[in-house]
Amino acid sequence: MVAEDGEQLGILDTREALERAHEAGLDLVEVAPNAEPPVCKIMDYGKFKYQQQKKQQEAKKRQTVILIKEIKVRPKTDEHDYQTKLKHIRRFLAAGDRCKVTVFFRGREIVHKDRGLIMLDRVIADTDDIAKVEQAPLAEGRTMFMLLTPVVKKEAAK
Repeated sequence: MVAEDGEQLGILDTREALERAHEAGLDLVEVAPNAEPPVCKIMDYGKFKYQQQKKQQEAKKRQTVILIKEIKVRPKTDEHDYQTKLKHIRRFLAAGDRCKVTVFFRGREIVHKDRGLIMLDRVIADTDDIAKVEQAPLAEGRTMFMLLTPVVKKEAAK
């Protein structure tokens, strides 16, 4: 049991703790119910709830949302289109987002899965300075995909 000023009151009977809280004009608040014995504090409950709400808002502000951006290519994608898509991938990774690169096969292209794998290996080689492969190329139905994550630069971390 802890008083509002931080003074430790020791282990008290529930009735006695409630009386002390009532005398002080405050509430008896259970702050650690899983502890043995449970830890209670004599304080203003409204103020306690307000402080907890503020902590949650502050934690929400600090969290970062990482998006997964997707780029779709085909095994027959020409050089200029490939370079454009590569610029998009690099921009997404530079912004700190993860990038899913998908090769989709149409018609009889599915027979040539090796071309799709070559395309994904080329993307890996072209982005190895700013990205690492989180999920290796994986074939699923008529698509083949992989997941890239940005590499955190050591200079930026310092």
